[in-house]
Amino acid sequence: MAELTVSDVTLGYEGRAVVKGLSFTVESGDYLYILGENGSGKSTLIKSLLGLHPVMAGSIQRGDGLEQDEIGYLPQQTDVQRDFPASVLEIVRSGLAGRCGLRPYYTKAEKTLADENMERLGITHLSRRCYRELSGGQQQRVLLARALCATQKMLLLDEPVAGLDPGASEEMYQLVDKLNQEGTTILMVSHDLQAAGKYARHILRIGEPLFWGTKDEYLEWQKGEMKDA
Repeated sequence: MAELTVSDVTLGYEGRAVVKGLSFTVESGDYLYILGENGSGKSTLIKSLLGLHPVMAGSIQRGDGLEQDEIGYLPQQTDVQRDFPASVLEIVRSGLAGRCGLRPYYTKAEKTLADENMERLGITHLSRRCYRELSGGQQQRVLLARALCATQKMLLLDEPVAGLDPGASEEMYQLVDKLNQEGTTILMVSHDLQAAGKYARHILRIGEPLFWGTKDEYLEWQKGEMKDA
């Protein structure tokens, strides 16, 4: 059963439709790249998948035991966020907040989970460092560890390599690919067609025309679009 099923969805805001007739599924362990021009509706789709924005028509259904709070999210960083004056450990552990409810402390198991995720992403040695002193690539690793503390079922990543140099970008892609191979479902918003061709299993293109299918199907479709242009 699919973890997400998007059926004939119309997305928009202030009564104006941005995307119509959007349908796709995301299976457990999938790796979906979401492509599209600026203003095509990618951000609106992200908010809708996170349950933060209602659809204008159609439906988004969760399945295979996936709960709304089990979709981890790594948003694009703002300049203010990059300058946040907290330690790496504090930021990673903040991803556990959803597990605590009204409890004002982390359990031993929750602290262990945070430590394990820092170890997975190679940032244990940075745990006492101030977040704003880190490089862009290190900050993204911290935020990815934080997202994994929230859930290891599904991660939605919005342009995770934006502002990173080529070396740090490739490191991030490889980290995300490793998480996917370990069983985490990945949905990545990106403009990087080369990375999509390398890592994606399925590709969703938002815009005119819409496309959803396997990576190989997308590459063939793209060739046809180029011939018709």
